[in-house]
Amino acid sequence: MTFRRTFSLTTTLATSLFSFGAQAADINMVLNWVPTADHSPYFYAKSQGWYEEAGINLTIEAGRGSGAAAQRVGAGMSQIGIADMATVLLSKGQGADAVAIMAVYANSPQGFYWLKSKGIEGPEDFPDHSIGNPPADASRIMWPLFAETVGIAEDSVKFVNVSPQAKLTSLKSGAIDITSDFYNEHDLKLREFGDDLGFVAWRDIGINPYGLSVVVNGDFLEENKEVVAQFAAITQRAFAACVEDIDPCLEALMAEVSGLDHDNQVDQWNRIKELMADETTTTVALGAFNDERMKVDYQTVETYFELEQPFDVGTAYTNEFLDESIKMPAD
Repeated sequence: MTFRRTFSLTTTLATSLFSFGAQAADINMVLNWVPTADHSPYFYAKSQGWYEEAGINLTIEAGRGSGAAAQRVGAGMSQIGIADMATVLLSKGQGADAVAIMAVYANSPQGFYWLKSKGIEGPEDFPDHSIGNPPADASRIMWPLFAETVGIAEDSVKFVNVSPQAKLTSLKSGAIDITSDFYNEHDLKLREFGDDLGFVAWRDIGINPYGLSVVVNGDFLEENKEVVAQFAAITQRAFAACVEDIDPCLEALMAEVSGLDHDNQVDQWNRIKELMADETTTTVALGAFNDERMKVDYQTVETYFELEQPFDVGTAYTNEFLDESIKMPAD
C-alpha cells in the first residue's frame, strides 16, 4: 500500500508538469518482436492518453529482433526502440548511435529449449543438432559466448531461420532440435511438452547481461531531451502501474493486438516481473542500470566480438530520466 500511495502522488505531479506547455513530437518506437505482455505498459500508457497529454504522438511498430531494432534506432530510422542490451552494445560498437534510458529486464531472459526425447539432456549435447531462431535473434548473436561458457565448439550446431511465431511449432514438428526463447513463455512450453521439455537459462550458467531495454537514438536525445524525459517518466510510470495490476494493461494490449491468449499473457507477465527485479531496480529505481554490471556487460561484448569502434560504456546508457521514488517491489 505504501508503494501505491507514493507512486500515485509522484506520477500525478509528474504528469501535470509534463503536460504543461508540452510540444507535440512524433515518435516511432520499434519493438524487439511482435507485441506481447512485456510490451503491455506502452499500450496501456497510450490507451490512457498519457503520451498524448505530454505532447507525444507515439507509433508502436512490431520488430524483427533485437539486432534489427538496435540498428534501426542507431541509424535514426526510429527514435526509440526496445532491444536486448548486449545487442545494443554490439551495435554501438559498429557505429550505431543509441543510448539506453531504462532497463526493462534486469536479468537476462535468454534461454534454450529442447525435447529430451531428442537425446539432449543439456548444452553439452547440443553439438550436431539444429537451433531454430530468427537471424537477428539476440541469442544467435551472442552464441559464441554461450558456446564457450558451456564448453562446446561455436560451429558445432546448425542454425535454422525460424520466425518468432514458428519456434514452438518447429520444435514440436521436429523441424528443429533446439530453439532460443525468452523466459516469458516458459509456462506455455511446460504445458505443451511437460516432462519432455529441456531448458537452460543463461543467467543460471553465469551469463546474465541486461536484457530488453528502452533505447533512444543519440541525436534525437541530444536535440529533444525534454521529450525523452517525458517519454521515460511516462513509461516508468506505466510499468509500475502494470506491476501493481496487470489486467488493465493486458486489456489495452489485446485491444490492439490480435491472436493473444489472455491466460498465457498473464503467465508471461508473472515471469517478466521476475526478470525485472534485482538489487538495483528494487533499491534505486525501477528500470535503473547498475554501473558495475554495465562495465561487465561491455567487457563481455568486447571480449567475444570485434568492436569496430570501442567506446566508453557510460555513453551507452543513462539513469537520469528515472524517478527514484518509483521502485520495483522486492517480492
